[in-house]
Amino acid sequence: MSGHSKWHNIQAKKGKADAARGKVFTKLGRELLIAVKEGGPDPAGNSKLKAVIAKCKAANMPNDTINNSIKKASSSNENYEEITYEGYGPNGVAVIVEASTDNKNRTAADVRHVFDKSGGNLGTTGCVSYMFNKKGVIVIEKESTDMSEDDIMMLALDSGAEDFKSDEDVYQIITDPADFNDVSEKLEEAGFEFLDAGIQMVPTTTVSLDEKGVEKMERLIENLEDLDDVANVYHNWEE
Repeated sequence: MSGHSKWHNIQAKKGKADAARGKVFTKLGRELLIAVKEGGPDPAGNSKLKAVIAKCKAANMPNDTINNSIKKASSSNENYEEITYEGYGPNGVAVIVEASTDNKNRTAADVRHVFDKSGGNLGTTGCVSYMFNKKGVIVIEKESTDMSEDDIMMLALDSGAEDFKSDEDVYQIITDPADFNDVSEKLEEAGFEFLDAGIQMVPTTTVSLDEKGVEKMERLIENLEDLDDVANVYHNWEE
């Protein structure tokens, strides 16, 4: 989920997401739980919760499921801790793994095992994070709107976005994390549906791989995302 060329095959990614929807919703439910525990159940006064709700909507989580998860979180005794791991994939690709866990030793061992098995190396805190910036990212599929590119760009920038990018299949809107909620709300009010939305780690530089490196990198990402405790995987591989 690097945020630069990840949407070149939207239909394939949608199909994979549909197949894994139950697992995705479980992970999003945990993110909702953490956000509610930190700042309360009212998104109006909890910016983190509001951002997670936008992410849930982009993943097509039904509103009833979102609301039920928030209600459940308010009375839940479950406690999860957010942890970030940093490491390297093939050819020195920078990888950041965001996890939420109730057992740090288990999660660390699982993440390390995946790196080792996939030909990567788990590093120390700060070893690659300097190559990323935390940004709000909103992705809109071009086929989902009749509005012109110029009009969407002006709307996004007028709403407070930092940058606007047009790729082959999608528009990407980049914001400062503090402005993400305002921008996403204004775009929602304008009728846009998001293919992806959330606070992400966006790479400042990218790395290209040969065919063998691509196979290793795809395996590393897939195996990390399969871990129950892993919420997000970011990298600087130019897909």
